[in-house]
Amino acid sequence: MTATTLLDDATQARVVAAYLKRHPEFLSEYPDLAAKLTMPREQGAVSSLAVYQLQSLRDKNAELERRLAELIGIAAENEQLMERVHALTVALLRANTMEVTARSVVAKLSADFHTEQVRLVLFGDEPQLPRAEWLQQVPGPEALPEFAEFLDQNEPVSGRLSAEKLERLFGATATQIRSVAMMQLGDSGMLVIGSHDPDRFQPGMGTLFLKMISATVTAALARSRDIS
Repeated sequence: MTATTLLDDATQARVVAAYLKRHPEFLSEYPDLAAKLTMPREQGAVSSLAVYQLQSLRDKNAELERRLAELIGIAAENEQLMERVHALTVALLRANTMEVTARSVVAKLSADFHTEQVRLVLFGDEPQLPRAEWLQQVPGPEALPEFAEFLDQNEPVSGRLSAEKLERLFGATATQIRSVAMMQLGDSGMLVIGSHDPDRFQPGMGTLFLKMISATVTAALARSRDIS
């Protein structure tokens, strides 16, 4: 190593030290760098930097633990949802008539999914189905012009609905519904879950389980029609 190189290194070190003196907040903006620095063993002003490094590592660990706990919570919730979807599927496999299928859908969604209101809207006329508050039979999609855009998209929707749409689905209890999840049931109709909690169903929430429920109910309805 030449003298010129040593001189350059020493000069660079002094430049770095001078810069840090002028910018004491530098390491707080680059915590990863602070964590990699080697501290001298002597006690003194540098001990505060060691404390800073330790606190920075503690903060990182706390954030990692928080994120891990959040992921574990999401995994547990998803596992419960999967179990409920499985229970719904089993119940619908046992149904051997259109009426039992429809009642099973509403009963399982109300009980297992802790849902305040469920509405099953079916296209066509099924005389074997009961007259019930949770069931609506309409000639076809044209009878629901306010839901035309939703039916064209063929994708689950969650969030809040206009007063007009809530009235169409829930009638006298519409004012109690603060958020909904809507699923199209192929060509059979639509399934709507209503909640009194405005935050239960929010725009942008994951729709995987809604799609699974929709596919399960759609297949069960088609199977019941074939049996009948």
